[in-house]
Parts: sequence; C-alpha cells; structure tokens
Amino acid sequence: MDDDRDRGYRLLAQLQDERSRRGLEADLEAIAPGFFDWIVTSLFGGTYQREGLSLRDRQLVNLGALTALGGVDPQLAGHVRTSLRVGLTAPEVVEVFVHLAPYIGIPKALAGLRVAAGALA
Repeated sequence: MDDDRDRGYRLLAQLQDERSRRGLEADLEAIAPGFFDWIVTSLFGGTYQREGLSLRDRQLVNLGALTALGGVDPQLAGHVRTSLRVGLTAPEVVEVFVHLAPYIGIPKALAGLRVAAGALA
C-alpha cells in the first residue's frame, strides 16, 4: 500500500499542476479527511499504473468519459490541462469534443468545448 501511495503521489505530481492538486487536496481534507489520499493511492497508484494504455491514451478516455457524464466541469477542466502535460495538443483536445458529438450528443459536446476553451485559455 505504501508503494501504491508513493507511486500515486509521484504520478499525480507529473500529471497535475501544483495549484490544482493542492486546491483539491485542501478542499477534500476540509470536508472528508483522508479521501484525497485514498483517491491518489487507489487511482494514481493503482489504476493508472496498469499496463496497456499510455498516459496520453488514458487522458483521451478521461476526456470522453467526463464529457459524456456531464456536470463535472472542474474535473474536466483539470483533465484538459493534464492532457497538454501528457502530449496532446490544444487542437487534438478540441477534436476530442467534436468527435464525441455524434456519440454523446451535441449539447454535451458543446458543454465540453466550453470547459476546454476556458482551460486552454
């Protein structure tokens, strides 16, 4: 478990900017102590460590899933910024939302594009 925690925090530092990471951690610790650590340990120290998908590919999946889910603008904006950190270009990020439109609906794709525009600005 300590290995998962250490790997998770190292990967999170690689994927997210410090301001976003510290803000989320502080917000969660204030309302649900330990939840942030659990997320980092299980998600970034566990799921993200699996073989089979690159970090870039995982971000493509994240963008699609969060956009389809809707109502998660802060998380989607964070993943847009993370996408740039793992090698996606801004035009590629935009194209993700265009590509999603026939699958998840134009309103959700447009909502994703609005979030992306703000995150990319």
